[in-house]
Amino acid sequence: MNVVRDLLKSGKTVVGTAGSAFSDMTMLADSGFDFLLFDTQHTPVEVKQLIPSIQSIKGKKATPIIRVSANQADLICFALDAGAMGVILPMINTKKEAEAMVRACKYSPDGDRSHSGPRGEFGEVTDYRSYLDMVNEELLIIPMIETQQAIDNLDEILSVPGIDVLLVGPSDLSIELKVPLDYQSDTYQNGLDKIAAACKRHDVVSGMYFIPPEMDPNFFVEKGFKFFTHPSAKWAVEGIQNGLSAIKR
Repeated sequence: MNVVRDLLKSGKTVVGTAGSAFSDMTMLADSGFDFLLFDTQHTPVEVKQLIPSIQSIKGKKATPIIRVSANQADLICFALDAGAMGVILPMINTKKEAEAMVRACKYSPDGDRSHSGPRGEFGEVTDYRSYLDMVNEELLIIPMIETQQAIDNLDEILSVPGIDVLLVGPSDLSIELKVPLDYQSDTYQNGLDKIAAACKRHDVVSGMYFIPPEMDPNFFVEKGFKFFTHPSAKWAVEGIQNGLSAIKR
């Protein structure tokens, strides 16, 4: 089953970090992060290149999530067939776009996703219909909110069944709100408050693609944002340094 989805449904905050197609992800996948986020929008990586990395962390703690580069059914299908247990779609601005996203993610009768056979990411079942229903229920579907148009259409977007997390694209949203990278400005924070309030009305989790630099993650958790990534390098270095400091040398 999808552990991240279960944590979110129970009200917990989930924290992930960036995955990579070019490094061994097995250690990072068992380091304590809830998910690894593999990006194909702003990296020189195609979805199908991620298959070895995704397969290598099967059975590990971290859930694999892929951000595809556009709201296209073929890209979504590639990501899910690669083994992603959640997909992130950039620049979702309208209800129609949200509906297309959900239908591309789900099998019939809830959607239009092409069948690729049981894959086992969510568990094993003997009945194929039960497998399709399980995937439809457990898959994380995560549209990104990055524009004023999306903010204006929040309630319509969130009325679409199947959305689990509404994810803020911090940089693009700040630019759109005419406060580029000024994450602490009132204008930006007011935009976040509107998103968090709308998510609460529709029982959808609000999230941040990343926590802005120099800001406390708990500030966003207290606002209601319970899904985000955090860089792993600094924590890894601190852990190694702490370990070495305990050794008499």
